[in-house]
Amino acid sequence: MTDTSTLARGGADTSAPSRRSRKRARGSGLPPKAVPYVLLLPGFLVIAVLLLYPMYQMVEMSFHKVGLRQIKAVNPAPADFIGVDNYESVLSSPLFWSSLRNTVVFALVTVALTLLLGTLVGLLLNKLGPKMSTFVVVGIMAAWATPPTAQAIVWKWLFDSDAGVANWMLNLLPDGLSRLLFGHSDWSGQPWFNDTSTLYFVLIVAVVWASFPFIAVSVLAGLKSIPSELYEAAKMDGSGAVTTFRRITFPLLKPVFSVLVVLSIIWDFKVFTQLYLLAGGTTNRDAFNLSLWSYAEAFGGSSPKLGLGAAIAVVLTVILLLITLVYVRQIVKTEDDIR
Repeated sequence: MTDTSTLARGGADTSAPSRRSRKRARGSGLPPKAVPYVLLLPGFLVIAVLLLYPMYQMVEMSFHKVGLRQIKAVNPAPADFIGVDNYESVLSSPLFWSSLRNTVVFALVTVALTLLLGTLVGLLLNKLGPKMSTFVVVGIMAAWATPPTAQAIVWKWLFDSDAGVANWMLNLLPDGLSRLLFGHSDWSGQPWFNDTSTLYFVLIVAVVWASFPFIAVSVLAGLKSIPSELYEAAKMDGSGAVTTFRRITFPLLKPVFSVLVVLSIIWDFKVFTQLYLLAGGTTNRDAFNLSLWSYAEAFGGSSPKLGLGAAIAVVLTVILLLITLVYVRQIVKTEDDIR
């Protein structure tokens, strides 16, 4: 029965919606605690179909010898089970260690530069007015929304050895300054994509250019949630910009940075499209990362080895899971120590 005194005071009967929801749960034959899980079931089924089942197929394929005969459309031959032979081939190959080195070094440098640049741009956006901030956000997000294939084509043209803008701009530097900074002054015909180190330099520039807008917008969203009174109090205490960031901004944005670090590591560890196009395919084996090596074994050459390529992909997935697990555990431990 509705409390008439509550209605007389202008209040609402807050117990009515909860009673109605309990009645609906009983009417459906489900316990009330099971309703949220039932609502999540369609999303879980979509994830299972699009992600978990292909991952299961990849793991299963890694324990078999799979080639053209096993994937042809008409009368495919059964795949031979070879156990962990593919994994032994991966771990014993010199390409594994060189590809792992390229993957890790590239990810470390790119994640650090992306977070640094994205944070600085996010702080700048927070200082701008609403109209200018919106204008800059739209401009930088256009770079983030550019497909990886288009990114690689643009940067390959910019660093082209004959008609690239990069070589033209470097030739504008004074000879003495160019020799001091780079060791030579003539940049005409400089082949950026023939050497592994210069190839990865261009790749780092391309990936950072496309990745920092997401970091900047995420940092900006986090900054908007920080009360302005904290900054006003810090300013009255004579706190500088660096001290204010270290003692106020960074601690309050630590959850945001934690998520961004994990996402950046996952994205940069599995970079493939940009490297494949900048390197011109799979001819330069010294430039392989784990993703490109997996593709080269699975689909490159006249005799593709899909089982071996799947094993490389599984190893890459396990490495990513371990890195993410260690990082997340460290975050949880730090938060528990603070409490």
